Amino acid sequence: MSGFFGSVSKSSCVHDVFYGTDYHSHLGTKRAGMVVYSPENGFQRSIHSLEAEYFRTKFEPTLSEFSGNLGMGVISDSEAQPIVLTAHMGRFAVATVSRIVNVAELEQRCLDQRRTFSELSHGSINPTELVAMLIAEGDTIASGIENVYRLVKGSCSMLILTEECLIAARDRLGRTPIVIGKKPGAYAAAFETCAFPNLGFETEKFLGPGEIVRITAEGYEQLRRPNEEMQVCAFLWVYFGYPPSFYEGINVDECRFRCGAALAQNDTTEADFVAGVPDSGIGHAYGYASARGIPLKRPYAKYTPTWPRSFMPQSQQMRDLVARMKLIPNESVIKGKRGILLDDSIVRGTQLKDNTRDLHEAGIKEVHMRIACPPLTYPCQFLNFSRSRSNMELAAHIAIKELEGRVEEDLLKEYSEPGNGEYRAMVEQIRKRLGLTTLRYQKLCDLVDAIGLPKEKLCTHCWDGSSRF
Repeated sequence: MSGFFGSVSKSSCVHDVFYGTDYHSHLGTKRAGMVVYSPENGFQRSIHSLEAEYFRTKFEPTLSEFSGNLGMGVISDSEAQPIVLTAHMGRFAVATVSRIVNVAELEQRCLDQRRTFSELSHGSINPTELVAMLIAEGDTIASGIENVYRLVKGSCSMLILTEECLIAARDRLGRTPIVIGKKPGAYAAAFETCAFPNLGFETEKFLGPGEIVRITAEGYEQLRRPNEEMQVCAFLWVYFGYPPSFYEGINVDECRFRCGAALAQNDTTEADFVAGVPDSGIGHAYGYASARGIPLKRPYAKYTPTWPRSFMPQSQQMRDLVARMKLIPNESVIKGKRGILLDDSIVRGTQLKDNTRDLHEAGIKEVHMRIACPPLTYPCQFLNFSRSRSNMELAAHIAIKELEGRVEEDLLKEYSEPGNGEYRAMVEQIRKRLGLTTLRYQKLCDLVDAIGLPKEKLCTHCWDGSSRF
């Protein structure tokens, strides 16, 4: 995943861009960049690796080198960005939140036109540079964005910084969000609304799918009307989003509260406490505990002062150690007790298995796991959620292979239907492999109700295989 923040102001925008981008640190751990424009100094850009440090500590020492009233920043789990280029419509910078499924096809298309790529990302071309090149094919930036919508399969939301304005363009099916904020003398565009309050911005407008707006310090104008069809990622509310943020006007933490309450329906499991797996499981746990009247406690605490989220040692052995070091069990809460734990999802289940083992070593009597979404059965086609785990098998796939000896498309549909024998066998297989006392997943219909949008407006591909390009 990635996140971005851009601002246009009547005064310096540098600190707003710096802090606004920093509020997207939960969305990316690999690369970050800032670009600011001023007539005196032109486009000033800086890109840093975040694999050993936070965004703030990387960029703060050189913040005084930036000057200007227009700027944007981006934090990414993949490519280095923003990209700055010069085209027939002028010089501009591009930052994206994207996953381009047909990147190889589009790369070859450009090479056939004798075009050159100068940026690399994980040994391949930089997807944001590809997007910038597709924009440059248009007569105007707006028509260039239409070209991106027409050619890119997957998802792509973008911010474009010119010498006069900031242009925000949301993915044509709205899979990822863009929100406009305003305050006296300035406007901003961001992925997360949580970036606005402490910088003095008020949420002004949620862009619709495919909508394009031109933003200046005076206001904004629509360059393209939104599409009727929307497929916003439901996982934004379950996992990606920061608790105070809103998508489509729906608050993340309130949604998680409703998810937890839905999981509590018809659950008669006896327990001494309820807990959320930090961090994204906490909101779900509040809803569950409130609905059932069971005390909410912390069986372990997350220790992060010297273990930044982005810290990722090279060896698997050390990565496993770091994951364990971050969570400190509290025997006073755990020993001899029965706990119901809430988490956002189970991807492969390796970390959850380790956490469960630690709880048993600390003396817990029973571990009942409740998951806020259905089993992840289909790898994500549209965001970077599954791409970064491409060398891993989903927990559901591991279970199906253990039961069937194979994992094929024809089996996934059967195992995605709650209530049938195949689904129950798969969940039981996952439960046993992870060492849990009981395991229950959220029903998709309950998750949709908790979000509060019609199902046809949500992308639920991870759970039921439904998708549109």
